[in-house]
Amino acid sequence: MSPSTVVQGAALNGDVLCVRVEGGVITHVAPRVPGGDVTVDAAGGAVLPGLHDHHIHLLALAAARRSVALGPPAVTDAAGFDRAMRAAARAGEGWLRGVGYHESTSGLLDRHRLDALVGDRPARVQHATGAMWVLSSAALRRTGFDALDHDGVERDGAGSPTGRCFGLDAHLRAAVPPAPVDLTGVGRELARFGVTGVTDLTPTEDGDEMELLVGAVADGVLPVDVHVTGGLGLSDDVAPTLHRGPVKFVVGDHRLPPLEELASGIGAAHRRGRPAAVHCASLVALVLALAAWDVAGVRPGDRVEHGAVIPAELLARLRALGLVVVTQPSFVRDRGDRYLTDVPAGEHQDLWRCGSLIAAGVGVAAGSDAPYGDADPWRAIAAATDRRTTAGTVLGPAERVAAAEALRLYLTDADDPAGPVRRVAVGQPGRLCVLDRPLADALAAPASSAVSATVGRSGVVLQP
Repeated sequence: MSPSTVVQGAALNGDVLCVRVEGGVITHVAPRVPGGDVTVDAAGGAVLPGLHDHHIHLLALAAARRSVALGPPAVTDAAGFDRAMRAAARAGEGWLRGVGYHESTSGLLDRHRLDALVGDRPARVQHATGAMWVLSSAALRRTGFDALDHDGVERDGAGSPTGRCFGLDAHLRAAVPPAPVDLTGVGRELARFGVTGVTDLTPTEDGDEMELLVGAVADGVLPVDVHVTGGLGLSDDVAPTLHRGPVKFVVGDHRLPPLEELASGIGAAHRRGRPAAVHCASLVALVLALAAWDVAGVRPGDRVEHGAVIPAELLARLRALGLVVVTQPSFVRDRGDRYLTDVPAGEHQDLWRCGSLIAAGVGVAAGSDAPYGDADPWRAIAAATDRRTTAGTVLGPAERVAAAEALRLYLTDADDPAGPVRRVAVGQPGRLCVLDRPLADALAAPASSAVSATVGRSGVVLQP
């Protein structure tokens, strides 16, 4: 049986109260409660429901922790990229994995440039968006991608592979020797942010990947509630001990699926009793997804993932369909300066909407998209309130929301991401985020440093 936990001296609803959790459920909320096996003194700090990241990629986040960081702040220019890759190539042998690359920072990348940096070592570098891998010549040979007849393998005018590969994640996982997966650091990081639940939006169809998550949850390595999606080909019988969320569909700009194919997939998910979550990182992808929903129909829980570009004229349609947009406010902070350079000025107001979606009656929730975005929800809350890029420019001032509204995007239930905020009340799940200060003070300057303790699914206190 899990230990009982008491959070004492916590600010809640204008009072200073104690909260007792036993068996993963809140049993008491009162000025005085029975003692517990573990006690946390909130010392007047606020207690909240644990935050839920509605869009994350757990295994990719674990892999990123053992990869070469190739984006800001570690790498800020092409010379820095070259230095990082050369140093990594000298430091070991076997496969080399880099993440966070973007051409706007580090220049164009192909196999020839990689070869010059890493020699004969097989190397693969992931684009910051997660949509592309660049493979060295040795990597192309070892994976067989050099001879693979697939439209995701980009080739030059002479038919030779450039090293840039799109939509081939499953092929790459099958071709590259698996590395040990350690989710311990991921679990600790989420606890440090006050996150007690996540929805993994990886469109995997690999049952072995699900088993890795099952084991990490069972062992307590992942001290959070894990909801998983997976692609249409992933059996509903896989990993029955995990919560099952919507079925994930990717509408990638490198390969737009035929309308009939996407609509058929959404319909198949609905017939299995599951909603659909469609990756829409461009306007073209969003328009196609909406057309597919027009054909297949909408089921409660259907979601637009990202909604990176949404023209004002589509707001009413999103509301009419009852779709939820799961957005990533941190991208305004981390990628905003790039958008200001690469995206036409007339389209800036359409990027990463938040305030206008809420005002239009569209359901909104938030997630990190980690490792492709920052896993810290408090940075995203700050970004949603000020809409400032790293350089300090405001991107989409009309999309600002109050900090309390931004926090709300992380306090909803995984199965109803745009629904009511979860409560700290008797009978509710005992997932708690304890702050070291009153809530108003924390929202005045949102930062994860305000999190003093986290109570996870097993009732154990996780302290940063």
